[in-house]
Order: sequence, then C-alpha cells, then structure tokens
Amino acid sequence: MPELESEPPGIEPEHEGRDGDLGIRTHSGIRSELCGSVTRREAGMASVLLVTTAEMGADRHGLVHGGFIFGAADYAAMVAVNDPNVVLGAAETRFTAPVRVGESVVCAARVEGQKGRKRMVHVLCAVDGRTVMEGSFTTFVLDQHVLNH
Repeated sequence: MPELESEPPGIEPEHEGRDGDLGIRTHSGIRSELCGSVTRREAGMASVLLVTTAEMGADRHGLVHGGFIFGAADYAAMVAVNDPNVVLGAAETRFTAPVRVGESVVCAARVEGQKGRKRMVHVLCAVDGRTVMEGSFTTFVLDQHVLNH
C-alpha cells in the first residue's frame, strides 16, 4: 500500500489488521467489498483500501464509477472522526484521474478542524501514489443516532 502525502512520516498506527482490530466505533455495518476496508486508524486519521471489481465498472472500457471511490472516501472520513453518531453533512470533492477495474484505491483521511459538533475532514484517494480524488468532508457528531432524531 503506498504512503500518501497526507499521512505524516514517522507516525506508526496504533493497530494494524482487519477492521475489527482497529477500535472502530462507527459504521459497523459497512460492507468492505463495496466501501473498502480500514487498514489504519489513529486519533483523527484513517486509511481505507478499496479493491475495485468488475461490478464497479461503469462501461466496457473498465472505468470504475466514481460513486464507489466517493463511498470509500466517505467511509475513511467517518472512521477518522470515529464516533458512533457521526454523519456526513457536506462534501466538496474533485476527481483528478480515472480508476480502472482491478486497481486498488487508498483513501487517507485526516480531521483538520473542529468547531462544536462539526468536524472538517480532508480525504485524499490514490492509486499507486497517483491522486484520483481529493475532498473536504464536513461531518457532524450528534448526541444520538441520526435515525433517532
């Protein structure tokens, strides 16, 4: 897995392994084959690996639909915040390069700001070190699950 520029050098993850080994407190129902698997989590940071499949293809050329990349980026942002009641409020994203079926995408997320319940998260997604998507995700930590409001 390539190191991304958004991950500071020299910081070792608290835990490595499968999602269940990383102390993840949010989005427990995520299916890794659709949104990726968490490969790294620290306070305010997370990385998600999405292995793209033929089912994600948008056309006969093997272009992966951007919604799958966005889903992995969103998941990385949620895990970086790592609260059971975190929700996405807004996202401003830019797709900078295509992803082909079979490529692996690493989405690295970092909480860059906090104001009250709001958390601003920057996410960078890359394939072999080449940026394919970048975005700012505005999340909110609620006092109870969003469906209980």
